Amino acid sequence: MESISRRKLLRSGSQAIAGGACMGVLPMNAAASASASPATSVDYYQKLGVTPFINAAGTYTILSASILPDQVQAAIALAAQKPVHLMELHKAAGEYLARRLRCEGALVTSGAAAAIKLATAACITRGNKNAVVSIPTEMQGLKNEVIVQKAHHYDYDHAIRDCGARFVDVETLDECERAFTERTVMTQFFNAAEGGHISREDWIRVAHKHGVPCFNDAAADVPPISNLWNYTAMGFDLVAFSGGKGIRGPQCTGLLLGKKDLIDAAQLNNSPYSNTVGRGMKVGKEEIIGLVAAVDWFLEQDDAAMEAEFRKRAAVIAERVQNVLSVEAKIFIPPVANHVPHLLITYDLNRIKLTATEVMQKMREGTPRIELNPSTGGGPASAGLPGGSNVIVVGVWMLQPGEDDIVGRRLHEVLAQNTR
Repeated sequence: MESISRRKLLRSGSQAIAGGACMGVLPMNAAASASASPATSVDYYQKLGVTPFINAAGTYTILSASILPDQVQAAIALAAQKPVHLMELHKAAGEYLARRLRCEGALVTSGAAAAIKLATAACITRGNKNAVVSIPTEMQGLKNEVIVQKAHHYDYDHAIRDCGARFVDVETLDECERAFTERTVMTQFFNAAEGGHISREDWIRVAHKHGVPCFNDAAADVPPISNLWNYTAMGFDLVAFSGGKGIRGPQCTGLLLGKKDLIDAAQLNNSPYSNTVGRGMKVGKEEIIGLVAAVDWFLEQDDAAMEAEFRKRAAVIAERVQNVLSVEAKIFIPPVANHVPHLLITYDLNRIKLTATEVMQKMREGTPRIELNPSTGGGPASAGLPGGSNVIVVGVWMLQPGEDDIVGRRLHEVLAQNTR
């Protein structure tokens, strides 16, 4: 019998699947499965000894991002029951998301960092299959310079360098104009950057003047909901979002949106194609369906209603803690990333003998375990969030019903017990 190569399967897998269905052959163990009793749920967190927590932080990757809405969980559970041809699913999901999000093309990726890498690979290879195979080590004849504002360098630069690209730093609009060469392949813009002198509009205008695509990393920048189409409408050729943050999809998903030819080029560099920079960034059928369902859920929401609910949760916590001596609480909304109400709690360190970092640790060690926003105490957090040795930051938007009262009560206990 002739073996079927992976490449042939990518081309003709759907026909093979259809042929098998026509023969009327039941899957193995189908009869047994039909008569088997429903599977019982096992709490594997408990079995593995991993303690869940109340998320008073936000949608941070290290804290497993967001909790999936019920309809997203249901869509994933249903999708897990049947196999599909992955390329057919990628294509159908991309076309559906592009229509819903008002852009030419869309691709579900294995996170926003994967979207950054695939965007870069798309701009370098532009559908050239030889280039797809050769990057990042054999770059002869390929453009590989990426122009970036110096203030826009961040912890995800590696995703761009992984494709064989090198950065060209600029600070002023004049420097940007002069930075373009015959090797310029892309410009990169960090949407939530707190520095930089060149606006989005000027960045796009100059890039397009030189015929170069411009990419925007807007990973954590919804809500508002309209940002899902605002940046492509503005003129960015490619835009990346995280699927597991404000959109509330699976944590291991991202969205790459933009020009269809570039999205198609990104897919050629992506899994399930072998021998590509994206082969290890696999997205399963459950994640693809989960993100599509999450986008549908997110588009049903209302920005004003979400903000009102988050303010309500913050008020519950503020009421609990403000009767502790010297404690003050106010709502703060970061300007771009994580643009939702957060509660900032400040106090006099001469009255309460705990730093904010120590408060965070006590909340983490208590019962129930509670994680505060990592900006608490001045630690690393998302762009725009303040911090300091006496600043507690509570992210309220991932709290479940009733958890606002629990967080407020525990904060009150920790602060009151250490008041002089």
